[in-house]
Amino acid sequence: MDTALSITNDSRFQVSEFILMGFPGIHEWQHWLSLPLALLYLLALVANLLILITIQCEPTLHQPMYLFLAILAVVDFGLATTIMPKILAILSFDAKAISLPECFSQIYAIHSFMGMESGIFLCMAVDRYIAICFPLQYPSIITETFVIKATLSMVLRNCLLTIPLPVLAAQRHYCSRNEIDHCLCSNLGVTSLACDDITINRFYQLALAWVMLGSDMVLVFASYALIIRSVLRLNSAEATSKALNTCSSHLILILFFYTAIIVVSVTHLVGRKVPFIPVLLNVLHIVTPPALNPMVYALRTQELRVGFQRVLDLGKNVSRK
Repeated sequence: MDTALSITNDSRFQVSEFILMGFPGIHEWQHWLSLPLALLYLLALVANLLILITIQCEPTLHQPMYLFLAILAVVDFGLATTIMPKILAILSFDAKAISLPECFSQIYAIHSFMGMESGIFLCMAVDRYIAICFPLQYPSIITETFVIKATLSMVLRNCLLTIPLPVLAAQRHYCSRNEIDHCLCSNLGVTSLACDDITINRFYQLALAWVMLGSDMVLVFASYALIIRSVLRLNSAEATSKALNTCSSHLILILFFYTAIIVVSVTHLVGRKVPFIPVLLNVLHIVTPPALNPMVYALRTQELRVGFQRVLDLGKNVSRK
């Protein structure tokens, strides 16, 4: 196999490109995964596009809760698109080569979008906390301005804090191996090929994971602990049920998102005997939430279901004309 080594005296990189091998241990039949992954990606694109169209077309959904959901749909759209086209190209057309700039850009995009998704979940948790614990103050606190400021702060936080990851990876010296046993450019997967010390890369990724994901997770579950405490104090069973129903969809998605992160982390540590399992779970963790999020909200939120139905009916009427 051509390892695509370009050894020049004036270049910082001796390796001119990386080779994404796909799923380790199942290279011979990994192309069979292209169809289910393509269908999952298509579902993610269509479902999130439908969410955006529905919220845009339905004035009753122009509320902070649904505006955050629309922002989440945009983030999910970007997160899935960051990796899936390349993965499908690898599985379907054996297009395994990826240039260094493209690989480092993918590292940046993956971590940025993952951090943004976690940040939006935190914003949505705060929204539900204020709505349930301080209902009278909710209209004055959670406004469109609040949504814009909270979203911008999360975008800036993740975009700025993620910059050192690809920068540090690009400063490493890649002088021999260029085959990555993965189907995407993960930070540690790439830097493990470096010929020099990567301690700072490992340390910064650990620090970034805590700042962007760990702190968000702690604050999200703290918000829901306060919500549950407030709900349990309600004397009316009907009021309790209504309060829990307003945040059940969000809580389901949060539990799935953070549980999946923990599972992926654990399998990376103990999954050496079956190496393709951590890689597959890593891919599914990135592409499944974008497909799952709209479906959970559509099934559990009546206002959104009604909006979906109106948009679909409108589409049918337009197609008949």
